[in-house]
Amino acid sequence: MQVKPHSALVLIGHGSTLNPDSSTPTMDHAETIRQGGVFGEVVCAFWKEEPSMREVLRMVDSPEVYVVPNFISEGYFTQQVIPRELGLSGRTTVLPPLFAGGPERQIHYCEPVGLHPSMTRLLLARAAEVAPGVPRAESALIIVGHGTGLNENSTKAIKDQVDLIKASGAGFAEVLDAYMEEPPLVNEWDKMTTAPHVIVVPFFIADGLHSFQDIPVLLGIEEEITPAASQMSVFKQNPHSLRGRKLYYSSAIGTEPMLAEVILDQVEAFDLDHPSPALSQTVASGTLPEKLIDWINQGGRQIGQVMVRPESGGWRLFHQVDEAAAGTGDLASFRSPAEAREIARHDASGAFRPLKSAPTLKQGWELFLTTNASLLEALDYLYPATVANWMRFLGGRIPPHTLKETLGRQTGMYRITGLLREDEAQSLVAATCHDGNCLRRIQWTWDKQTPWTTLPAEKALCSSPADPAVPSMPLLCTDACPLLVAAARPVVKDRLKAEADAAAAAALIP
Repeated sequence: MQVKPHSALVLIGHGSTLNPDSSTPTMDHAETIRQGGVFGEVVCAFWKEEPSMREVLRMVDSPEVYVVPNFISEGYFTQQVIPRELGLSGRTTVLPPLFAGGPERQIHYCEPVGLHPSMTRLLLARAAEVAPGVPRAESALIIVGHGTGLNENSTKAIKDQVDLIKASGAGFAEVLDAYMEEPPLVNEWDKMTTAPHVIVVPFFIADGLHSFQDIPVLLGIEEEITPAASQMSVFKQNPHSLRGRKLYYSSAIGTEPMLAEVILDQVEAFDLDHPSPALSQTVASGTLPEKLIDWINQGGRQIGQVMVRPESGGWRLFHQVDEAAAGTGDLASFRSPAEAREIARHDASGAFRPLKSAPTLKQGWELFLTTNASLLEALDYLYPATVANWMRFLGGRIPPHTLKETLGRQTGMYRITGLLREDEAQSLVAATCHDGNCLRRIQWTWDKQTPWTTLPAEKALCSSPADPAVPSMPLLCTDACPLLVAAARPVVKDRLKAEADAAAAAALIP
């Protein structure tokens, strides 16, 4: 596709506060596209991980931004949640400049990646990979989705791919769709076809509990839900001799490396379907990498638990407790910004770190970087959106938010959090956001009038954005994170249950 050096690509994924594998494909595809040099900037954002969708447009300087949802189908998240969180009003939305004197920004909202017809070649490649040498004329291909009676779009993408593969002359004996929660059910796969070889491909973006555990049980590969230790082995035991057939089971289609090409196909499709006026090829000065270097040149040295040391030819990053060992050869050494992602993902015990601003960053590493862009990329893996939030804050470009607003826009199982009371919020924020749990400084309040009375002064930042550069860059919390929202749910549920129990007991009193 056409190279777009003055445009940015934003990939949106769901993410998870529990499963580190959920966001991995999205970040991997972003890295592949970044290395290809098609866009000037490539970043990710998530609903349930960092950086959040509310922050991501601050992380890019380009006047033109393409947003591609890394989702399998059109539905609630792509039609409502993503446009709402990004502030989009249509396929192209014009947003104000990020800094004084900067250009207006055009935000182009593309179709979800799973809807593009070129997903067909990924499915065929995955089938060939999982069942090499197996004659297609003797094989049935079953594409598996979740399925739900709540939204017909959840199955449309799969049905479309089934039709495309049938029409392609790929040569399979049969091409079928099946689902976990609606007919045709995947647990009846042997009744759906008489082919001696059956290839099953989960039509999901990431491998998780469905592909690792639920579907293997439904297929009969496993007798019961197995521990996480079996996650990869389930894909390495092909073929499985089950019910008189040979069953071949693949990992989720979203993990296929070629999905990066489909993402670019969606951008190209947008340009064909929604031509827009050409933008100026001049990017305003004062971009984020330059502002980061200005901060370092003025003496900036620390972000969270990470030290930034300027050296000949670049910068060395390391944990603050390892300052004496940095550069001596005693630390594990890395040179790629993408390796910062793995450094930040797990703590010293190997536990997943869904909150990157938790004071649990592991020690014993150093990362040497040679370009402004790679330095910013690494810091965004270690502390997502921190540089963008600080620089935009200094320019007065972060609108204030309140916890009531954040909880009020929750939906589904989290809709109930909108009933949280102010006294509950005061206690919840103190327990969740302080007490050694998070290094960020809160920029939101309960409502527009009520401050946090349960937090120490160091957890809040002064209201004036005129602070000069300081040796330690503050980690700003510009919106309540998914961990706080999740913690609010049981608080409200327990209170409502107690109130209902009390009302029921009172009704029994004569």
